[in-house]
Amino acid sequence: MPIAQLSDVALRYEIVGSGEPVLLVAGLGGSAGYWVPNVDAFAARHQVVLHDHRGTGGSTRSEMDYSVELLADDLLRLMDQLKIDKAHLVGHSTGGAMGIVLGAKAPERIASLVLYATWAELDAQMEQCLSLRRRILRAMGEAEYHRATPLFLYPPYYVRDHKADLEREVAAAVAASPSRSIMDARAKGIMAFDGLRYLDAIRCPTLVLVAQDDILTPPYSSELIAARIVGSELVEVPRGGHAFSRVEPAEFNSLTLDFLAAHPIGTHAHV
Repeated sequence: MPIAQLSDVALRYEIVGSGEPVLLVAGLGGSAGYWVPNVDAFAARHQVVLHDHRGTGGSTRSEMDYSVELLADDLLRLMDQLKIDKAHLVGHSTGGAMGIVLGAKAPERIASLVLYATWAELDAQMEQCLSLRRRILRAMGEAEYHRATPLFLYPPYYVRDHKADLEREVAAAVAASPSRSIMDARAKGIMAFDGLRYLDAIRCPTLVLVAQDDILTPPYSSELIAARIVGSELVEVPRGGHAFSRVEPAEFNSLTLDFLAAHPIGTHAHV
């Protein structure tokens, strides 16, 4: 994957396919590799842009305070570097939060949003989950943090049926892990996110997508987002957990690509 050198950070990115650009933006883990089960389907119709967030993967491992706004600004500057004037944005969890920021603050750059397993307001359930993960990280280290992660991402039936796959996934995450200080700073930054102040300003076509068995960002988080974004569409699928796009990729790809096809770039005006 090539590297985009911005003023204060180097971001590793990848471009696959051709057509209208789509940004596939990962969640807290921050790695472009999250989207492996989805890239081929998207690249058959679109120019797909993926990147490793600051602090993760092959991007700069910045030891600093993190925020959703910082990560959103990094993505906007990557668009500038790649000369992408306008794109669809499909964001998972933290990636969706980044989409909320850009949809409100840079509406001329975002053609449509898919906010998948996303939140705008930290509730007690999400706070408990993230606080526990941070305690595991601080007390037991990076490896145990990564070993615990599948329990928050995947539903029980997927963990039951993919034990070997998840063991390989965890081993790869441990091998490529950022430092515990970076991971803790990233988690702290997303826990501080206040997305409510942005929602009323979003006017682009928006699909809000969540699985009913998501324990990290439960359906009521998506329902709140959809209620506040004018004209948005809410879709709740019966299963798939917090990592629906990986657990049920065919269904995720179909829902999302159909939405993007219904809202091609240049066919709507901002209100």
